[in-house]
Amino acid sequence: KSSAKSLRVTIGEAFERLHRLLRERQKAMLEELEADTARTLTDIEQKIQRYSQQLRKVQEGSQILQERLAEADKHVFLAGVASLSERLKGKIHETDLTYEDFPTSKYMGPLQYTIWKSLFQDIHPVPAALTLDPGTAHHRLILSDDCTIVAYGNLHPQPLQDSPKRFDVEVSVLGSQAFSSGVHYWEVVVSEKTQWMIGLAHEAVSRKGSIQIQPSRGFYCIVMHDGNQYSACTQPWTRLNVKSKLEKVGVYLDYDKGLLIFYNADDMSWLYTFRQRFPGRLCSYFSPGQSHANGKNVQPLRINTVRI
Repeated sequence: KSSAKSLRVTIGEAFERLHRLLRERQKAMLEELEADTARTLTDIEQKIQRYSQQLRKVQEGSQILQERLAEADKHVFLAGVASLSERLKGKIHETDLTYEDFPTSKYMGPLQYTIWKSLFQDIHPVPAALTLDPGTAHHRLILSDDCTIVAYGNLHPQPLQDSPKRFDVEVSVLGSQAFSSGVHYWEVVVSEKTQWMIGLAHEAVSRKGSIQIQPSRGFYCIVMHDGNQYSACTQPWTRLNVKSKLEKVGVYLDYDKGLLIFYNADDMSWLYTFRQRFPGRLCSYFSPGQSHANGKNVQPLRINTVRI
């Protein structure tokens, strides 16, 4: 009951923050609309005033022409027209009375998407733009130039210099960023694979030899194995109840509360939670698994970066 009460408060605060942000965005957008409306109406009124002044000039000229028409002498009439034309020259201009410059497009189109993009700047946490640490990568792994994609290479080992940081047996790589506090979230694309392992590892874990991937060894991970099975890497493994094949996995870390939670990132359904008081700095952990000559599991793991 105590936990449920606390969670109700947490849920209420999260939704209230979103409501507050939405109200603030609505207020700002309506104020901007009012300002645009006032500015456009002022511009139209000024144009109407100029138009009215020009219309009075034309009416005056028309009155003069009516008077001159009564004159019998056509030479005198033509001279008067010429004089009138000279008087009006430069005073009659084309006036655009349309309001096509009113910025309606700012308040139309994909309005909800526009609002979401502005809200995104204030939402925390959002998927972090993590990168992989090439210095920790097993020599069979191939990393993209931007260090956000890792795949198993079937051809020859990479000519990489060995170091204490590098995994030499486990086909693994760590993230470049280390976490020692705060709340963090990232997503990993795992689609079309038959084997992978992702999660967190203590910065000081052993990188040499065969390693048991479990919390007592400093690893907090979930794994896909045997093509369509999912487990948490506990001791022994804990089978996960996954209804459909995972395409993208979300990893949520609240370091200070000792929480590591995995989600199906497509619908944010819960997969598994590690509760642990972390004794040191943590790095994200990735293993794409070995690929096979028959073409199975050749797809890479990719850190999903959300760009706005």
